[in-house]
Amino acid sequence: MNRDALTPMVKIETVVAGRDAPAVRELIAAAGATGYTSVSGVSGLGHHGPHQGRLLFNDHDTLTLLMTVVPDEQADALIYGLRTLLGASSGVMFVSDTYVSRPEYFQ
Repeated sequence: MNRDALTPMVKIETVVAGRDAPAVRELIAAAGATGYTSVSGVSGLGHHGPHQGRLLFNDHDTLTLLMTVVPDEQADALIYGLRTLLGASSGVMFVSDTYVSRPEYFQ
């Protein structure tokens, strides 16, 4: 299969503190995205040092990865909102071109 049969979209991935995840979800919904994937308890190493995955009884201090896919015309508003949020808190955002096989799921 080649990409000619697929539809180009924009994938936006954000890693934030668990306490900021609800704000990211709100931005995703406000941008018109039809859904997202959220993975809590993400571990890693960054500017603030190592982060453990699961902390017992404390979801606010763990990291959460949120991913969404939107059509190109919806991406800029979401990126702007996420950059504003990340300007006031820690976290990272990754934006990449992607392809989907069922575009009706994302519009």
